Amino acid sequence: MKIILRLFFAKKPLWVSICLLLSGIGQILAQNKPNILIIYADDLGIGDVSAYGKGKLATPNIDKLAQGGLRFTNAYATSATCTPSRYALLTGQYPWRNPRAKILTGDAPALLDTAQKTVADLLKTQGYRTGVVGKWHLGLGNGSMDWNQPIQQNPNDLGFDYSFIMAATTDRVPTVYIENRRVVGLSAQDPLQVSYEKNFPGEPTALTNPELLTKQKWHHGHNQSVHNGIPRIGFMRGGKAALWQDETMGDVFVEKALNFIGSDAAKPFFLYFALHQPHVPRVPHPRFVGKSGMGPRGDAILELDWCVGEILKHLQNKRLLNNTLILFSSDNGPVLNDGYYDDAVEKVGAHDPFGGLRGGKYSLFEGGAKVPFIVHWPARVSPGVSDALFCQLDLYASLAALLKLNTPAMDSQNQLTALLGKDKKGRKELVLEASGRLAYRSGPYAFIPPYKGMAVHKEVNIELGVAPSAQLYDLRSDPGQKNNLASGSGKLLTKLKSAMQKAVGAYQTINEDIQLK
Repeated sequence: MKIILRLFFAKKPLWVSICLLLSGIGQILAQNKPNILIIYADDLGIGDVSAYGKGKLATPNIDKLAQGGLRFTNAYATSATCTPSRYALLTGQYPWRNPRAKILTGDAPALLDTAQKTVADLLKTQGYRTGVVGKWHLGLGNGSMDWNQPIQQNPNDLGFDYSFIMAATTDRVPTVYIENRRVVGLSAQDPLQVSYEKNFPGEPTALTNPELLTKQKWHHGHNQSVHNGIPRIGFMRGGKAALWQDETMGDVFVEKALNFIGSDAAKPFFLYFALHQPHVPRVPHPRFVGKSGMGPRGDAILELDWCVGEILKHLQNKRLLNNTLILFSSDNGPVLNDGYYDDAVEKVGAHDPFGGLRGGKYSLFEGGAKVPFIVHWPARVSPGVSDALFCQLDLYASLAALLKLNTPAMDSQNQLTALLGKDKKGRKELVLEASGRLAYRSGPYAFIPPYKGMAVHKEVNIELGVAPSAQLYDLRSDPGQKNNLASGSGKLLTKLKSAMQKAVGAYQTINEDIQLK
């Protein structure tokens, strides 16, 4: 207010005073709205964050978020794999409502329709600068992508003013960065081509030219095009000047994130910072190599922690930290061997990425979708621990409530009071997903219907939660899901089955054998 009064009495032309007045009002309004930053890790387990006291790795920068904020012990992604969880986080809709919301190829068409509102759309209407940096993996274009032309149906069409992304994952082609609508560094004389159907004539693969695998060797599934000494999923030709270096990816993403945060102090910002660590292939910068004693996976987590620290340092230096709502989490639970020989299994030692939970990535057990979740906002959130049942799905409606918007969302619930630490209970129920199959959380109970299929994903050595008979666990006394109570809990089982059917509604599962009856 003092600034505004000074503008009226300043000896300047009236039009200058009016412009300065409007600018001053804009800055005050911006200051009243928090900056919002989602830091989203990839395949990071509860045990990988030292603040949870379950593992042996030290993550001091993530711990700073936990020590100064609210650490959730009962928070979930919607799914045990990446694309579905990201879909839910941005849209507020359960991914199993969209049959295409499953792990996508690098050339998959856009999963989100431009008519479907995202968190970025929501915040943009409230004057936020919106940006995404890092892993996208929600599809691009219309299915006939020409990577050498401006890319349509990308994040810039889904509420994001700025985007600097990779199309899918680090183990899938194309291994290039995309800034807004253009592949970065692409030369017209060397066009980029991508296929998930067949290889391009004369192009080497991990099978035909194993001598090219100088940095990583494939264990399963990753034996097609080779780039930077690493075999990938999918085939690629050309675009040599645009190809990324895996070792510098963390640095590149941090630089782009910091540039976005600092680009316009007059407006609040929303940044979806989607890091790639510790997803395979794990190829951290040389300054982290060997530092964890747990091989590339442990080193990649140290790099992730460094990325978080750089963001915190920048916010502190710019005096933005106090009024920035930081939401830190992961897209699903952890996995050790996920397709490469990188010593993740051999060197894990006493470290427990799963934090004592059963299952992991790909699983209907708790280890699949129960994830680290930390809320840090010094201006509004007191440090502590919350046992409230919370899901990333609810960020859409909760952020709308924070900004006093009445925005309908199909599945997202307004859990703002839980997010801010005022409500210790949170959601009453939650439907979880893994590879098209569903599980159900209600209060302390975890219910998994009977399913056909293999019980263990043998390639990654993770229990999938698939069994021919129903499973029921009381997570209060049995967080590791060792004691199946289904056989002696007929009434409770019937009640949970009915409640799950009501929550799921008319959902038709991908697999015909999935029945809730």
